[in-house]
Amino acid sequence: MEKYDIAIIGAGPGGISAAITSKLRGKSVIIFGSRGGGKLEKTHLIQNYPGFPNVSGKDLADALYKHLEAMDISLTEAKVSMIYPMGKSFSIQAGETIYEASTCIISTGVVAGKPLPGEDELLGRGVSYCATCDAPLYKGKTAVVIGYNQKEESEASYLNEVAESVIYIPVYKEDVNLSKDIRIINENPLSISENNGKRVVETDGGSYECDGVFVLRDSISPGKLLPGLETLEAHIVVDRNMATNIPGCFACGDITGTPYQYIKAAGEGNIAALSAVAYLAKA
Repeated sequence: MEKYDIAIIGAGPGGISAAITSKLRGKSVIIFGSRGGGKLEKTHLIQNYPGFPNVSGKDLADALYKHLEAMDISLTEAKVSMIYPMGKSFSIQAGETIYEASTCIISTGVVAGKPLPGEDELLGRGVSYCATCDAPLYKGKTAVVIGYNQKEESEASYLNEVAESVIYIPVYKEDVNLSKDIRIINENPLSISENNGKRVVETDGGSYECDGVFVLRDSISPGKLLPGLETLEAHIVVDRNMATNIPGCFACGDITGTPYQYIKAAGEGNIAALSAVAYLAKA
């Protein structure tokens, strides 16, 4: 297994800025994220990003991705579901693969919305955030997938290849494009509970019993992503060097707090990368 100097979770302006600076400082880098469909691409107009007057979010995103390509930095599109501190390094679970890095930078953006009632209590006991990781556990069983983004349909399709049956609950307005043998429920999820060894998803239109529930959001709340990470409400607590309370772990962008500005995220990404480089020099 290849070990990287710096792993970056998130490919918005903060994460991309961190990746560029890390590569310029001669460090091996892996950046997790997907191209397209994010908040930046959907932004109509940005007027305060230096050098890009009155730029659309899509055009700015394209420029950032081209900069990555020019630096020979590839996006790793597997979703990170857990980061494990291992003393002098971090193990990062993304899909079915484990990656290792000496330092990590979290730039996932702010997780929208609160967990569903029962979600935290049943996490790891029938509730999961990664279908590609845990699908084998549901061979011949029934699963409910709550998808907060159209991109999550691919995980539902993968799960459907293993499970006996899959119910999909989309929490977005776009059309759903899934095979006919996946049952689509256009209702709002309200809670997750346990009843006689089964999991039960309550919606505003009904109740659905299953063996497991997959809650698939754009990103996982930082406290669940990295156990022991100090947070304040929806944000990671950092110092001026973008260092968290866990040695070797840094954070940048919206996840560190307001203002939610793309230029602020890019600047913090630069600082986080420089701090990670300095940390590596002392290790």
